[in-house]
Amino acid sequence: QVQLVESGGGLVQAGDSLRLSCEASGRTFSSYAMGWFRQAPGKEREFVAAINWSGGSTYYADSVKGRFTISRGNAQNTVYLQMNILEPAYTAVYYCAARSYPGSSYFTCPHDYASWGQGTQVTVSS
Repeated sequence: QVQLVESGGGLVQAGDSLRLSCEASGRTFSSYAMGWFRQAPGKEREFVAAINWSGGSTYYADSVKGRFTISRGNAQNTVYLQMNILEPAYTAVYYCAARSYPGSSYFTCPHDYASWGQGTQVTVSS
């Protein structure tokens, strides 16, 4: 399985932007579908965004559509989550996840993923 390490979280104000990064170990990153999830205190982990192996297919939760952009650099073994116009409701620990799948599909359910990072905290103040 691939090892994942997230970075880029922090404390920001409402309306600010952040870019999260998730770097993967291993030489087969380009064969993995990737996803971002988040979990706020007392809530279940929820889907945020997903991308297929090539970056040609992406999908977003309705709550972030138009504000967040998922992308990947396979040469850098990294997937990104650009988050714009942040609001306090987005405060959570953000996790990236990986599933070996060199096809056109992306995945939105946590159970679809085999590998997870340790998470990075995003806090948005009002």
